[in-house]
Amino acid sequence: MFGRSKDQGPASPTTPTPEDEVRAGKGRPTPRRKVAESANRRPLVPADRKGAAKAARLEQRAARDRQYQALQTGDERFLPEKDKGPVRRYIRDHVDARWNLGEMFLPVALVMLVLQIVLAQVNPNAAFVVLIALYAFSLVMLLDAYLMWRGLKKRLGAKFGEHVVVRGTAMYAVLRVFQIRPSRLPKPQVKHGQYPS
Repeated sequence: MFGRSKDQGPASPTTPTPEDEVRAGKGRPTPRRKVAESANRRPLVPADRKGAAKAARLEQRAARDRQYQALQTGDERFLPEKDKGPVRRYIRDHVDARWNLGEMFLPVALVMLVLQIVLAQVNPNAAFVVLIALYAFSLVMLLDAYLMWRGLKKRLGAKFGEHVVVRGTAMYAVLRVFQIRPSRLPKPQVKHGQYPS
């Protein structure tokens, strides 16, 4: 009942093929632990420490030079991780194409502070008015940055999908708004008014 069928003959021995041997094992004995560890052993400190340190410094300098060139030209391959990707490029291009009040904050604040110091000696009331004007400019500038982000967020959602607006995306855009245009890194690749499609 459970045995072999009587009409079958004896099973003929099969010779293993090379493919079967490869599947069955590696075809050589397992090396002893001492041999395997000695084969994997490498020195923690290279024999020529000065030469290795010099080579590492040269490699780091070359990497920094590549990154600096990428920040000037916008080459995606060598940009820092925080600036890589089509979403970040789109944010940069949108901010750089727009006239922002934030990029004028430092020059305006410097002029108003000097004006306040000068007027404080002559007319304290006029100096107070200049200070209030600086605060008013700051509030309008923050409102402008908020409106910029609302418009940019809608564009990002329409172009890339809602999932791309992750934590840190708004801060990336707003921090770029408050930088003076010539000091922005990566350098602006578009002119004012050339919004990305």
